[in-house]
Amino acid sequence: MTLRQILRKPFTSSPFAKTVDLSGKKMIVTGSSSGSLGYETAKQLACWGATVIVTTRNNSDDVVTALKNDLEKHNIQIKLDGHNLDLSDSASVNQFTQWYERLHGDRLDCLINNAGIHLDLMSKWKEPKLTADGYEIHWRTNYLGTVQLTNNFLPLLRKTGRKFGETRVVNVVSQLHSRGSNKLLFDDNRAYESWQAYGLSKLGLIHFTNELDRRFSQSDNLKSYSLHPGGKSGTYTNVANKGFEGHAIIGLIRKLAAPIEKLFMASAEEGAQTQIYCATAAEAISARYYVNCQIAKASEDSKDAQSARRLWQATEEWLEQNTP
Repeated sequence: MTLRQILRKPFTSSPFAKTVDLSGKKMIVTGSSSGSLGYETAKQLACWGATVIVTTRNNSDDVVTALKNDLEKHNIQIKLDGHNLDLSDSASVNQFTQWYERLHGDRLDCLINNAGIHLDLMSKWKEPKLTADGYEIHWRTNYLGTVQLTNNFLPLLRKTGRKFGETRVVNVVSQLHSRGSNKLLFDDNRAYESWQAYGLSKLGLIHFTNELDRRFSQSDNLKSYSLHPGGKSGTYTNVANKGFEGHAIIGLIRKLAAPIEKLFMASAEEGAQTQIYCATAAEAISARYYVNCQIAKASEDSKDAQSARRLWQATEEWLEQNTP
């Protein structure tokens, strides 16, 4: 046992998903920049034989090259492709969808919605930061962008599920979904707090996950999952770097403390296991919330089917305006 394993053992356990033969399957992993959960997810799925398509905001070609270099040095024959995708931009989401359908559109076995943001970790914002089309940035990126992407692929996902027996949507949420509430989802007059805004975006995704299951699991073999990545100790990735932008001192402290943090937090490879499990395990149950590759208790608000339907209907109106 290594020093890292000895020090981390009292704080966390990180089960690994069991190997599954994914030959012939096609999977999309969003948010796959180097050092991220998406990167490690894509790498493992490719190792297991899937054709994996990765996305980043602006350097997908570099990520594909890095992944190939990581895997080919171990003499692993892999199938990888990539394309840029900005979830806060409707045009970018539509362009990615059209690109995929043109080059890979015969099937889609799993869409792993890993990409997301958590900004203003110091809670300095007194007013919401808005995207170009006027939406709060966490809601626009984490919820609306993810739902638009999934909705664009629904016809192909449903077709694949009917033809090949099953297809999956895996939504990476967070235990911080409990910071949101159904009341706040439909209250535009709430005071702004960035952590709450993040939680609301993840609560919305759990509702979306559950509604997908209610609508399509029986008719189209489309299974859906939501999960908190990593364990209770957290996962060491680069996602916090953007959240601390503008705080040079905090950034320096994090850089100096990184070796210690890595001892006590799950690695990106470990943190990615739950989404890999949800994407591949035969025993994974649709419309459940997972932590550490096991069913876990989500917030009570996330179980409210009426709120899920209300949010679905409100989102449909937005999708009609933003999908060609």
